[in-house]
Amino acid sequence: MNWIAVLVAAVSAFVLGGLWYGPLFGKKWLAYNGMSEEEARSGHPAKVFGGAFVLSLIAAFVFAMFLGPEPGLQFAVSAGFAAGLCWVAATFGINYLFSRRPLGLWLIDGGYATAMFTLYGVALGLLG
Repeated sequence: MNWIAVLVAAVSAFVLGGLWYGPLFGKKWLAYNGMSEEEARSGHPAKVFGGAFVLSLIAAFVFAMFLGPEPGLQFAVSAGFAAGLCWVAATFGINYLFSRRPLGLWLIDGGYATAMFTLYGVALGLLG
């Protein structure tokens, strides 16, 4: 296991999340969730951001285990895209359908999961 690759993958997801749920789709995401910016800022930031990073690290580690040693860039990126879209986003879709959540929210959250796992593939394929 290349721990540097796992760490880079986790950091890439964390940075992507900051952009995705910030300037790119943050206002729409808040609106779909019926939250104000003040509500989004409530809570302890270390708990939210620290927890998000730990979960990103866990996801990157397990994905690296799934890919195996030296997976190759093309395979790792393709597997990351497929995992994000077909496992994570599809699972979100099932949950969002039953909970009657808006399609736009699924597109934002599922898009993030797809981009995140694709980035994991890039990091693990290049550095693994």
